[in-house]
Amino acid sequence: MSDAQREVRKTTGPKWESDAKDDIRSALRKFQRPLQDLVERDANEGDTRLLVTDFLCMALGYDKYDDLTTEYAVRGEFADYGVRIDKQLIAFIEVKRAAQKLNARHLRQVETYAVKEGLEWIILTNGQTWQAYHVSVATGQQVATNLALEVDLLSDDLAAKKIEKLFHLSRPALKRGTIDELWKRQAATSPQALADVLQSDAVLDAVRKEIRRQSGFNADVRDLVEILRGGVVRPELFAGAK
Repeated sequence: MSDAQREVRKTTGPKWESDAKDDIRSALRKFQRPLQDLVERDANEGDTRLLVTDFLCMALGYDKYDDLTTEYAVRGEFADYGVRIDKQLIAFIEVKRAAQKLNARHLRQVETYAVKEGLEWIILTNGQTWQAYHVSVATGQQVATNLALEVDLLSDDLAAKKIEKLFHLSRPALKRGTIDELWKRQAATSPQALADVLQSDAVLDAVRKEIRRQSGFNADVRDLVEILRGGVVRPELFAGAK
């Protein structure tokens, strides 16, 4: 492989990735009008599911028969879709009618299914808006469900921006765990995570030393914590701090 070819590969990524993004790009153009029609006529949930199924297959690369199970049974209840990759259950998808705004109640519904099955990922959509949530359950703690990505197919955002987000929901990307890496990056740099870092022993000790170097004043670490909580970082970020 020549240097020029290596440079192109660095820029465009592996072939499977560029192929997946090409499929999404093509589908966004194809589904624009049908999706707009569903929203305008306030189509029912059944009609919305038909479009969602087609989008999952044509845009995101899922096989209708091997990868998707409709009305997936979860202990007497049913998730709209169970998503399997190589026979392993990966995520649940909950679908609402096209003109309906997605809300917390819809999220709680599918969150319950994910917790029961031990899944980390749930997708909530009305065909137009696609939301992916990460679900974690730590022993002795409440369920933590956090938005990892959201994309509106009918928004004025650039197509490239939509493609980049939808890519993580595609079968090739989900199989390779790109959304897990995306979530790790987001979680590591979230406001709460940064607030925790700021009040860690290592950072507080470094701040104390730097203050002493610059001013000659030997600050008390406890005072630094109070100043951080009271005037530097939003107080709600420290709600769970020790």
